[in-house]
Amino acid sequence: MSSLTTIEKRYFEGLFGMSGGYVLDFTNDSFAQLFSDTVKIDIYDNKYTTYGDSKAKRMRSFWESESDPVVGKVLSIILDVWKFENDKKGNAPTSTGYSECRKIVSRLLGRPQEEMDSESDFLTKDLGEITVSSLKIETALIPILDSRIKEACVCLKNGCPLSTIFLCGSILEGVLLAVATQNPEKFNQAKTSPKDEQGKVKPFHNWTLSNFIDVSYEIEFLGLDVKKFSHVLRDFRNYIHPYQHMVLKFNPDKHTAEICMQVLKAAIADISEK
Repeated sequence: MSSLTTIEKRYFEGLFGMSGGYVLDFTNDSFAQLFSDTVKIDIYDNKYTTYGDSKAKRMRSFWESESDPVVGKVLSIILDVWKFENDKKGNAPTSTGYSECRKIVSRLLGRPQEEMDSESDFLTKDLGEITVSSLKIETALIPILDSRIKEACVCLKNGCPLSTIFLCGSILEGVLLAVATQNPEKFNQAKTSPKDEQGKVKPFHNWTLSNFIDVSYEIEFLGLDVKKFSHVLRDFRNYIHPYQHMVLKFNPDKHTAEICMQVLKAAIADISEK
């Protein structure tokens, strides 16, 4: 049985339009597919008919029958669908109801309160459109990076979270390398600059994304929150290796991709201010 409180259930019921027996605009088939794909559950099993046969009533029974992590996974995906549909309509995705539901999902999935609050603040910060045109980097690189940014936005909009994550990681590394190339003295003199066995700073082409993030934070090109979330993006980007993806059972969703896109926006915004 999940630990959802009566008030928490009301948040989801209101956001998902469950008063009429529906859950968003899911059909019976798409509703069944959601549960099957996410948690390997047959939501049309008799187990979930405690309150009746409608999708909303089965959802309420599901809340009372399953554990916090299982309920949290399903609610996270439905929130992604809600946000996607509202984005298409041009509605604001950061309503009080949506933000509260995200916090509830984080609790169900066992994440610390301070982490939940920090991520919520970070993700709801309005950073506008992404562009590298304001950065003082090699001119020939700007259209290449902007092209990748546009492609990442298309991937995010069309439900390709893994592609979005890989592109965001690639763009972030490209931006930080470009900035380092324009500011070699600052980057090479930082305490966190990577050294070889002789204690000499490695050439930039031998730096990892982690190196670029740490040094950029040390010399104040990136803020603390951006540094922290940039390392999250770096970790996600490393799943480009299929074997690691398989072993660690990494299953990114739209919310994961949105975090990565926000990290990229925030990093470019921080660097632009410098």
